[in-house]
Amino acid sequence: MRKGTTMKAVQASQFGAPSVLTVTDLPDPTPGPGQIAIDVTHAAVGLIDVYLRQGLFKDAPGLPQPPYVPGLEVAGTVRALGEGVTGFTVGEKVVSLSSNGTGGYASVYVSDQARVVSTNDYDIDPALAVAAVPNALMAHIALTRAISMSAGESVLIHGALGGLAAAFPGIARQLGASRVVGTVRSERMGAAAASKLPYDTIVDSAQLPDVLGGEKFDVIVDPVGGLVRTQSLDLLAPSGRLLLVGNASGDWDHGIDGNRIWQGNITVAGFNAGGYVPAHPEAVQPAAEAALKAVAGGLADTEIEVLSLADAATAHERLENHATDGRIVLTP
Repeated sequence: MRKGTTMKAVQASQFGAPSVLTVTDLPDPTPGPGQIAIDVTHAAVGLIDVYLRQGLFKDAPGLPQPPYVPGLEVAGTVRALGEGVTGFTVGEKVVSLSSNGTGGYASVYVSDQARVVSTNDYDIDPALAVAAVPNALMAHIALTRAISMSAGESVLIHGALGGLAAAFPGIARQLGASRVVGTVRSERMGAAAASKLPYDTIVDSAQLPDVLGGEKFDVIVDPVGGLVRTQSLDLLAPSGRLLLVGNASGDWDHGIDGNRIWQGNITVAGFNAGGYVPAHPEAVQPAAEAALKAVAGGLADTEIEVLSLADAATAHERLENHATDGRIVLTP
């Protein structure tokens, strides 16, 4: 670190309510070997940030213990290069994804080179870049590796406007999906009607399955869990695949009947980016290229609300109360 210099950051002083998030001054970090320091212009707020702050994963190895700086995704410009880093230049526009869900809510962020993606060759607003590129990258890995989606298949995406879910319709289109349908809760139908995301239609999840008129899907993406997950088994076409990517419902005790999976010739696959990407680093580069093309091509135009770093607690409250129709992004 530079002697005597500090940066602004949001720190979680303990596990608990959003009020544990406070702005503080921390030492200005410098990159080690193989690392890149980024001057952060935008940091995305996600449900995983909320879960970590609440302490849901406090006993999981490798995940943060207070005090820590939350934040999984950042956009900004390269500030400094650590020893051995090649392929990047100071001032280059980039996005990055944290390996352990920390560090993003700050004016400076240090990342391993492997987790930094240049956006310099694409005309993407940095707020959209941080809101959409990392999630589109993950959606591409999930649809091509966790399951193998084929051109011509139909896709249903629950929680259609949510942070991660919103990346799936564009990537599904890019991969040749024949039909892409979303579901949202009743109070989100107005926002769904105004959405620019590439869905054929978005329906009210409270009216499932009747609202679909018997339609079945080859692939169902479920970041919601709970009752929606159980209902999904009945909405799959023969040999369909159910892709589990989150649990926004907060129903952590929900289970799926293994006999239904067996008898229905169903595949149920889990995709947890925090576990998958470190084990498969070779998946990142092709997925990043696909994600950049999708976002630059207008396939991930999700709603974005920009707040200041000092409003991090408010952002967390909004996510906890499901009171946002897209992504919240913090700017230092």
